[in-house]
Amino acid sequence: DCRTMQEVRRGVDRLDERIVELLAERFRYMEAAARIKPSRDAVRDEDRKSDVLAKVERSARKSGLDPVIARGLYDSLVEASIAYEFERYDATR
Repeated sequence: DCRTMQEVRRGVDRLDERIVELLAERFRYMEAAARIKPSRDAVRDEDRKSDVLAKVERSARKSGLDPVIARGLYDSLVEASIAYEFERYDATR
């Protein structure tokens, strides 16, 4: 029900803050995964990536978000997560 760009921007800023908090939480799970996985080869799991992207597409459809947009965003997020997990894995071994 926004009537001004100021209202739109406030809403977007508020959402961005929540999204960043959730991303920080997600990356803490990547730290745990790096600690738990038995080998460096286990860090990249293409089956898991495919599963995550499929779930994101289903969730996007349910939420009214274009699944192509969601998949693109999450593909980047998952790749960044994998890179971070490799970094953390290497730092702890």
